[in-house]
Amino acid sequence: MSYFDEVSEAAHFVRAKLGSLKPRLGIVLGSGLGAAADAVHDRVIVPYDDIPHFPKSTVEGHSGLLVAGTLGGTPVLVMQGRVHFYEGYSLKEVTFPMRVMGALGVRAVILTNAAGGIIDGYKIGQLVLIADHINMMGWNPLVGPNDPRFAFGRPNSGLRFFDMSEAYSKRLRQVATQAAELEGQTLEEGVYLAVSGPSFETPAEIRAFRTMGATLVGMSTVPETIVARHMGIEVLGLSCVTNLASGLSATPLNHSEVFEAGKLVERKLAELLERIAMWIAALVEAEA
Repeated sequence: MSYFDEVSEAAHFVRAKLGSLKPRLGIVLGSGLGAAADAVHDRVIVPYDDIPHFPKSTVEGHSGLLVAGTLGGTPVLVMQGRVHFYEGYSLKEVTFPMRVMGALGVRAVILTNAAGGIIDGYKIGQLVLIADHINMMGWNPLVGPNDPRFAFGRPNSGLRFFDMSEAYSKRLRQVATQAAELEGQTLEEGVYLAVSGPSFETPAEIRAFRTMGATLVGMSTVPETIVARHMGIEVLGLSCVTNLASGLSATPLNHSEVFEAGKLVERKLAELLERIAMWIAALVEAEA
């Protein structure tokens, strides 16, 4: 069975569980942020374990549930946790869920993550819009044969070589900024640098990353963004600063502080996602 066939089989399984619900917006919740899925109404919950070929998360703070329903009146498909390259999965496996979202007709995704703050001034629990990224994972999920069927009928998609000059949609960032203002929040923009992990970065690496222009560092999101853009799906990236990167904090880094910081911001994130979801849905449905 080909990779495309595996994606199609998984999508067929999920579609049968959703009934008449047809999500056009996908949301991926990162480390410690999974409780934001509780804001979804009329939920249909599908464990990753039940979905054919779907990778299973092994990391604390990633529940491993696909949650479908409505958020802000918008049909959504929410990943309550993701899998990572450092867990031993290939990047094709890491991005398999994003492929399934594409097969289900999702037209825009919100990718959230827990990130280390690289620059001075970031505060623990701060939400930052991703304006661009730097891939330092050492690999690209699209290495290998290109299958144009992953365009799923979207124009200018499924190409071997495709434009990444606007990996993170400018108009969706504008929507998020306006939505945050109505929630009494302010969103700065930053550059997310992805490493493979699982070890945290050294102080020397952080200094190098700052020189490169990065403001955030993490171990996810970038592969999903690349695959989403390959399928013509618009991407909004949102990082939660859960720790200050190595060399910027007086205490050693550990995963538990990432998890705890995420829990502090879950309610704020859920309220923001609800408003953003409503506005993004209006945009994509107007173009349908």
